[in-house]
Amino acid sequence: MARQFNIPHFYKSSIISRVKKARQVLDQKKRDLSPSTLDFGPVRFYLARHFGFCFGVENAIEIAYDTLSKHPDRRIFLLSEMIHNPNVNSDLLERGVEFIFTPTGEQLVSWDSLSREDIVVVPAFGTTLEIQDELSTRGIDPYTYNTTCPFVEKVWNRSAELGAAGHTVVVHGKATHEETRATFSHSVQAAPTVIVLDLAEAHALADIIRGARPESEFHQIFGHKCSEGFDPQVHLQNIGVVNQTTMLASETREITRVLRQAVVDVHGESELHNHFADTSDTLCYATNENQNATYALIERRADLVLVVGGYNSSNTSHIVELCQENMPTYFIRDAGEIVSETLIRHFDLNSRQVASSENWLPDKRPLEIALTCGASCPDAIVDEVLLKTLGFFSSTRTTEEVLSNYPEV
Repeated sequence: MARQFNIPHFYKSSIISRVKKARQVLDQKKRDLSPSTLDFGPVRFYLARHFGFCFGVENAIEIAYDTLSKHPDRRIFLLSEMIHNPNVNSDLLERGVEFIFTPTGEQLVSWDSLSREDIVVVPAFGTTLEIQDELSTRGIDPYTYNTTCPFVEKVWNRSAELGAAGHTVVVHGKATHEETRATFSHSVQAAPTVIVLDLAEAHALADIIRGARPESEFHQIFGHKCSEGFDPQVHLQNIGVVNQTTMLASETREITRVLRQAVVDVHGESELHNHFADTSDTLCYATNENQNATYALIERRADLVLVVGGYNSSNTSHIVELCQENMPTYFIRDAGEIVSETLIRHFDLNSRQVASSENWLPDKRPLEIALTCGASCPDAIVDEVLLKTLGFFSSTRTTEEVLSNYPEV
């Protein structure tokens, strides 16, 4: 049986949480990826089979709130945002928690202002060895209140194994993301390491492995995100790919395929096992499940999609990318972005700005709306989005009538 975490009641919901629990009971092996349908008459909502808090997020939230409860008289700091959700982070700030860094690494609280009596909580993304050392020198144990996701730590352990076997670590991730910065810091202790952002960079690295591009291009593209003294002629002979757990799993697989083929081209298929490591076991199960559920949601072909989550959430952004290729998609952080039935504010991934769209709800009846969220978004926030949208329709079925297909368990 899966571990049950102690999550604050205000993050749970009467609708979304109930549907999720019913689906879990009916499909314990998670083989059915079809969306859940909530048919209110003039509007139907299709909920992705998997979305919302994952194991790592629930673990982090439990530790953070438990720490607050047990230490009301001590100063409590988070290294940076606990998870990439503005509602969760705002609640922690209101309870007196302070952030030492911004998500991009700017320092907000001076190290010199901390004392050994202070509590510092490591977020779900983990942190760098340099920051761990900084805390230790001030008498603060970085492991006492450590909420690092176990699947992130799994990537770190696999990177160490690759280094011990003489392989270079290729990290699929965003170089400025907290998790990738932490993974890089751990990886370079055991292995030469380079970060690859996307498939385009993977193809560039593959060409460098083949010798089809000059070494100067490696330093131009990857020089700011590789370990010190990285020599492409030496360190790209044996490689293994690990990932930032919130990246698209399908893209990690494709990057792995591209680099594997480059190694085959250089060393031959018979020597592949000596030069390329199988690292498929580092893909995060939750990210994989959520993305596979998103593909199934897309197949339902709704009239529009609402994706809920923090605007700096990597895994939520990738869900948005998948959806917007297929139907009108609105990336919103909460119900407050739904201004009216004719106006919605939403985050545009291309401009990285909040935009506004008019007439976002089509006149079609019944209107079909797909609904999902990122791994750091509470069910309660999705509930609020659903109910606010539902309020724009008249003569709808009652919530209890619609939920009769999803009995309480």
